[in-house]
Amino acid sequence: MKVTSINVNGIRAAARKGMFEWLAKERPDVVCLQEIKAQEEQLTDALFYPEGYHHHFHSAERKGYSGVAIYSRREPDEVIVGLGWPDVDAEGRYLEARFGNLSVISLYVQSGSSSEERQAVKFDFMARFMAHLREIKASGRDYIICGDWNIAHKEIDLKNWRGNRKNSGFLPEERAWMDRLFGEEGFHDAFRLVNQEEDQYTWWSNRGQAWAKNVGWRIDYHVITPGLKDRVLSADIYTAERFSDHAPLTLVYDYPAWAAE
Repeated sequence: MKVTSINVNGIRAAARKGMFEWLAKERPDVVCLQEIKAQEEQLTDALFYPEGYHHHFHSAERKGYSGVAIYSRREPDEVIVGLGWPDVDAEGRYLEARFGNLSVISLYVQSGSSSEERQAVKFDFMARFMAHLREIKASGRDYIICGDWNIAHKEIDLKNWRGNRKNSGFLPEERAWMDRLFGEEGFHDAFRLVNQEEDQYTWWSNRGQAWAKNVGWRIDYHVITPGLKDRVLSADIYTAERFSDHAPLTLVYDYPAWAAE
């Protein structure tokens, strides 16, 4: 089972840069998009509804902002739109597709880089979301939570870690939250289960020569429940083409139930 996640920084912009042609060649089973920046009624071109895929969108109320989507080759048994939290759901940050005992989530965690107020919103979300994560882990279902978590976990996960210790995305409180997520809460960073190398980034600032010099951050993840730990076969960050300021993150799982059901 092949699952791809990408923050597209505008689905229409990514489409113009050839993302859907790339997906047609790669043929992932599930595609999770974040920051689509569009309502579904604005996506009139057939390109946005590729043949062989079911599509589900959760757009932000504000046009041109945030929003998530899931494309899947198999029709979900159920789709859960939002968390039931009005402030978060208004920004289109959570979409869950259920396939048998597997849930795949497209998640877009807030950035706190624009202001102290937005960082406070991010911390509030993180506190509430940890409780939600506990609930889903206790459900006994398998979960793959794909998306832009807007936090680099460890020093290996960003190039200039020394200079970013006081910046949103690498704050001590954010990193401690990730320690807890991947520690006592029992979730796994699927990418790091199969790739421990340095310079593995998924986002690059548009300032300076960040992309050219590979001065990046790894802030996009597949976060998985314990039952999937031994099912991660491979992980790939695609950088041969650039569809966004983020790169597609694709993981392959040994998940026979996907094919059987």
